[in-house]
Amino acid sequence: MNAPRIFSRVAFRRSCAALQCAAPRRAYGSPSFQSYPLYSNNNTPPPARGDGIPETSIATPDPLPKVNETRPPKIPSQMAPQQQSSTAQTTANTSQATSEASATSSAQTADAAAPAPKVSEQAAQTPKPTGRPQRKLRARKAAMKLSPAAVKQLRALLDQPEPKLIKVSVRNRGCSGLAYHLEYVDKPGSFDEEVVQDGVKVLIDSKALFSIIGSEMDWVEDKLNQRFVFKNPNIKEQCGCGESFMV
Repeated sequence: MNAPRIFSRVAFRRSCAALQCAAPRRAYGSPSFQSYPLYSNNNTPPPARGDGIPETSIATPDPLPKVNETRPPKIPSQMAPQQQSSTAQTTANTSQATSEASATSSAQTADAAAPAPKVSEQAAQTPKPTGRPQRKLRARKAAMKLSPAAVKQLRALLDQPEPKLIKVSVRNRGCSGLAYHLEYVDKPGSFDEEVVQDGVKVLIDSKALFSIIGSEMDWVEDKLNQRFVFKNPNIKEQCGCGESFMV
């Protein structure tokens, strides 16, 4: 008789347990929905974003601020007076430049129409200075001197039907190595040095110029012989007979 009651109690307990487990599942699985009003309590929509900004053309947008510029961009209402002032200033500058150009052209015309001043005769006769003055060349010192006796003897030797020249040179000869050598030539060589004194011309060989330069040529006569001698300051050593020398 107690069996039905026991079964009914067990079933009732199981149903209560099932309801208790389902309640938290519903709380976690589906959150509760809360509705909020779109506007405030006054039910007035907020102002639009474009309110307070003047309408401008899409073709000419506001210029962007330059780099490192802290000033805010200019408003078109403020740019209009500035453009008008710049236009007026440009017009004033143009008119001023035009007036100056006309004054300059009139002054040039007056100067051209004025008669040219007459040049005085003294200024016309004054020679114009040359661009660069010429350098005065100094007279070069002769490579060899001639004594009066040598000039007289050379003039007698050159007084011939066929005129010739006397050339002085040196040869490798003698004890010391160098000796003077005189010869007749028809014309001077390419690099020969010419010595002209008292109307007499003597040639010096270019190879012997270093050994003879600064010498004096003289004519000596004695009982035994007569010859030309040279007083050479460049000689360092000379043989006893005086035939050869060394510089």
